[in-house]
Amino acid sequence: MGILDWFRNRTAQFDAERVSDETVRWAVDRAIELTNPRLKLLPDHHKRLAPAVETMIAFLRTQIPALPAVRMLSQSAWSADPALRAFFVAPADVALPLGHADNLRALFDSSPELDEAYLVLGMAFAEQRVFGMALHGNVVQRDVAQTSVSFSDHRTRICDRDEALLRRAIGVQLFEYLVGHALAEIGEERSERQELQGSRSLIRARLRLLQQHGPGLGSMFGEAPAARGEQARLEAELLENERQLEAIGGGESTLEAELECLQNVLAKPQACLLIEPAHLRLSPMNVVLEPGSSEPAAEVDFAVATLSGTPPIRRAFIIARVARSELPPPQQINFADASRYL
Repeated sequence: MGILDWFRNRTAQFDAERVSDETVRWAVDRAIELTNPRLKLLPDHHKRLAPAVETMIAFLRTQIPALPAVRMLSQSAWSADPALRAFFVAPADVALPLGHADNLRALFDSSPELDEAYLVLGMAFAEQRVFGMALHGNVVQRDVAQTSVSFSDHRTRICDRDEALLRRAIGVQLFEYLVGHALAEIGEERSERQELQGSRSLIRARLRLLQQHGPGLGSMFGEAPAARGEQARLEAELLENERQLEAIGGGESTLEAELECLQNVLAKPQACLLIEPAHLRLSPMNVVLEPGSSEPAAEVDFAVATLSGTPPIRRAFIIARVARSELPPPQQINFADASRYL
């Protein structure tokens, strides 16, 4: 069934040649459920969405090789793992994102027999051009243009009891991100429609007042009737407002527009997200080294996810295995200190 096996809670066979009709049907139903269940009222909604879903599945399959290999995440592994040394300044920093991982703590609490779990560790990734010293052979050169990288804002929210389940969870996140992207575009159209409808009501109310010889209380106190030019202007604005509403559509045409938006996003997933493998040769100071450099270097592998939302997001991430013993104890509220601020 392909990459969408991730969405299932049961074991399935991976078919590299085709996607089963059952999987496509499930994905279509799920996309409609998340977007707008009323889309099921449209004729042939499944037939119209199925090709876009199949395209999305094919794209997600191409992202599988970009997912990084699992690595152990622990304070004790920091000194031996060059990637962890690149990601974290000190061994104690490894525990910080784990201490804030409520989902990981809940997983361990609900599964007393579980000794370790798998998670996705996301990080902000920045590259900066700097000038520094470089070793070429036995010669030290100064003021050499270099690229320095940094990792910060370590967070983990996705976790599960084994690697296969974690990869399914990643698949769910990718799929739901694409549907969410379509829903955001649909929401913008809905907001525009609501704004136009509100504007139409205001224009009509203003036009009625003007046609009754004055705005509001003005006619009660003998104000002169409004000029015909002002009425003509409001009538023109009302006509333009009606034209824009007609272009956006309503009722069934609104559902058609929403279905088309969902089709377009799922048929072009590469426009919304991309996962790329990253491999860097880094110095102990996280400076990117050229292949011919004679300086001490560490090979660091991770992946970079680029999401074209609002705002766009670019995050590095790894897949890690963590032991229960690495999870810091939950923070306790110090009521004595808190009472001083009451």
